[in-house]
Amino acid sequence: MCQPLAGRVADQFGARRVFCLGLLAVCLTGALAPLSPSFGWLVGFRVAQAAGTSVAFPCALVLIRAAGAAGAGTGARPPAAALGVLSVASSVSAALGPVLGGVLVSLAGWQAIFLANVPVTLAGLAAALAWLPADRVDRDRPEPPATDVVGVALFALGLAGLLGFLLSVPGGPVWPLLPVGPVAAGLLVVWERRVDAPFLDVRMLAGNRPLMRIYGQFAAVNVAFYAAFYALPLWFERERGMPPRMAGLLLLPVAGLGLVATPAAVRLIARRGIRLTMLVGTATLCAGSVLLLGFGRATPIWVIVLACSVLGLPNGFTNLGLQASLFAATPPDGTGAAAGLFQTSRYLGAILSTSLLGVVFARSVNTAGLRAVATVMVVISALLVASVTAGHSPSARTRR
Repeated sequence: MCQPLAGRVADQFGARRVFCLGLLAVCLTGALAPLSPSFGWLVGFRVAQAAGTSVAFPCALVLIRAAGAAGAGTGARPPAAALGVLSVASSVSAALGPVLGGVLVSLAGWQAIFLANVPVTLAGLAAALAWLPADRVDRDRPEPPATDVVGVALFALGLAGLLGFLLSVPGGPVWPLLPVGPVAAGLLVVWERRVDAPFLDVRMLAGNRPLMRIYGQFAAVNVAFYAAFYALPLWFERERGMPPRMAGLLLLPVAGLGLVATPAAVRLIARRGIRLTMLVGTATLCAGSVLLLGFGRATPIWVIVLACSVLGLPNGFTNLGLQASLFAATPPDGTGAAAGLFQTSRYLGAILSTSLLGVVFARSVNTAGLRAVATVMVVISALLVASVTAGHSPSARTRR
């Protein structure tokens, strides 16, 4: 929920300043969380830490745009190399986080997970102050307007209602939560159209169909990816009887090959543009989903490794392709807010995938359930291929 707000604040007050404040928040919560007098305090510190980390992606995209072409407008050429580095950094941190967390807990207890953030964020803060360009100060520009508190509250209420309902589906839907999202969304649209400086620029979103398509595609990509990422280890252990270590090793290609594919995606965007990159990613996702349909109790390990490898490759192409599309479709003064909504689409896709697994595996984790998940993935990836094929082709300015 904090990502769009962090992006909006970065647009208004400067990405470097907001990024440093986010690092400082993570540092302070990391130092204070181990001293929590109760579990409630610990949860509060963790929420504050999550708010601090939410500034990273929106601020990074704002800074990349500022460094590359401060005056570039919508349709500006996306810096594929810089976006590739950002994607690799995100993938590496996501992959190493759970591993390092497990090592720290086993060696020094749960407190070490928080304390480890203190030196890391201090080093990051020093590097940001030394290397990141200072936020530009336009003396003729009026003071930034006050934050649209009502808009933020309505957005948070709608998102909380939607997520609460989706998370409740596996155990039995909490139906009173279902109308919360649509009602809050309707009120948000009415309110944001009335204020001078809206938290969520609904007019810009309504008039920017490519941007809305990007959000939908990113959510769909993550539904398919996380459906496989969460379902496969369950199936390996429950249906095939594999030990957790073996299940984790077989899942490595799904998590890791996207990282390897990112440099190839950077080169493909530079030479052939965004559209072909997205077609490669979505078509490969479709192929991996089809291979998943054939899984059974007697499926050879080499076939499983092959399918996991195919499912891992699209991550590098689709993530980078959609980030480049986002860059090209977003006006400069709304980059941070658009990036925050982009990341929100990722989380919605991930949560939708868990709801899907909760329904499919409600009674037991079995091969029939895995094939049902694979069928949904095939449908989603086929629709993504069709969407990319029918979408607007990037202009020459969107190629590096």
